[in-house]
Amino acid sequence: MENPMRDIRIEKITLNVGVGEPGEKLEKISKLLAQISGSKPVNTTTKRRIPEWNIRPGLQIGTKVTLRKSKAEETLKRLFTAVENKVKSSAFDKNGNLSFGISEYVHIPGAKYDYTVGIVGLSVAVTLSRRGFGIARKRSGNKIGKNHLITPQEAMDFLRGKYNVKIED
Repeated sequence: MENPMRDIRIEKITLNVGVGEPGEKLEKISKLLAQISGSKPVNTTTKRRIPEWNIRPGLQIGTKVTLRKSKAEETLKRLFTAVENKVKSSAFDKNGNLSFGISEYVHIPGAKYDYTVGIVGLSVAVTLSRRGFGIARKRSGNKIGKNHLITPQEAMDFLRGKYNVKIED
């Protein structure tokens, strides 16, 4: 009998688009992200000054949306379809989390082309967790034991089994 505490699940998915400038283009891409995800996006602001790019602190230059629970699983299936169910092994970090990019949003099933936006890519960050991971987020300073952490290999096996993802080297 398997231990239910060892089951891997999707904690959240974050979709991010960096526009590089505030204004009308950011608003249009924000609406596009809302259409793809079904949730309201949040604009991201800059933290540092980069004079060469005319960027100053507090400037809104990107948009992101975070999806959790069943909405995250539905969206993740569509996002994997957009990349033909292929992910590189280098896309996994040491904690088993996954990040990949989609070069054109029109590859996502259900996304309609918007001529006012044009072709835009987005990045996807998938955070995996197990039961008991919430203890590390509390202020008590508790940590997750090393045997309970998710390894990249376990994450790859989870995605192969649940989403039929092919891992490439």
